[in-house]
Amino acid sequence: MDMYNLSNNNNAGPFILLGIPGLEQYHIWISIPFCFIYLVAIVGNSILLYLIVVERSLHAPMFFFLSMLAITDLILSTTCVPKTLSIFWLGPQKISFPGCLTQLFFLHYSFVLDSAILLAMAFDRYVAICSPLRYTTILTPRIIIKIAVGISLRSFCVFVPCVFLVNRLPFCRTHIIPHTYCEHIGVARLACADISINIWYGFCVPIMTVITDVVLIAISYTLILSAVFRLPSRDARQKALGTCGSHVCVILMFYIPAFFSILAHRFGHNVPRTFHIMFANIYVIIPPALNPIVYGVKTKQIRDKVILLLFSKGVK
Repeated sequence: MDMYNLSNNNNAGPFILLGIPGLEQYHIWISIPFCFIYLVAIVGNSILLYLIVVERSLHAPMFFFLSMLAITDLILSTTCVPKTLSIFWLGPQKISFPGCLTQLFFLHYSFVLDSAILLAMAFDRYVAICSPLRYTTILTPRIIIKIAVGISLRSFCVFVPCVFLVNRLPFCRTHIIPHTYCEHIGVARLACADISINIWYGFCVPIMTVITDVVLIAISYTLILSAVFRLPSRDARQKALGTCGSHVCVILMFYIPAFFSILAHRFGHNVPRTFHIMFANIYVIIPPALNPIVYGVKTKQIRDKVILLLFSKGVK
């Protein structure tokens, strides 16, 4: 490891990403499921985007937000996984300081944006189920564009200060990062300066933003379930629950590993580093791969279009 111990005061000097410390001998084996899941994420989200773009029947608010989720998931996974795979296959990898800042920005930006999109989708389902007669008047194309721009700008404003907080730091000790990618606090801890503001801003502001999203999503689904169980028709209840079920699955898959990783980084001093890094990699690869599968299975419109796309040529 000494050969990677870079010690200079120049922020432009490269960092070294080590991968998963303690599991170096298993990197090549770990890379197999990682590569497969990443390919599933790329193919699944690309098919989802293609269908939403070309099928006029999918030009609805719910599917517009779903396309935003697919794009953000592609950004989230592609920001980290290719570099991670190069570490698994080729050993520790250099990453420039600007490259590290770019990676940590898109990693955290896409995470906060994913959370905001899930909130927008919960609002869409709330309006569709609780006020179906006013759905088209509330969620007009103009309102949808405003929501999309608003949540994108909010996510940008929440995290862009962290980039400047890292950029101001001097790195005069080691440039070795015992991780598979650059993330805010992990990079900040390498600095030879006080990083209190990094820790508190990097933890409190994004977490409070995401917790606000979670609370609003919980309120939305409480109101949705209350409305669903008042529906007179059993078929209508099952249809509504089926539509919401896919959303709830995606929400749980996204928030559970993400919150564990964030809280373990801040408070989990007794959590083994190997376990923490593995869990941190789960939330950048598993949800992007499972989201299109969950929506493909649980959403009839998408399921029917996927079957038509994949098997129509064979039928002919």
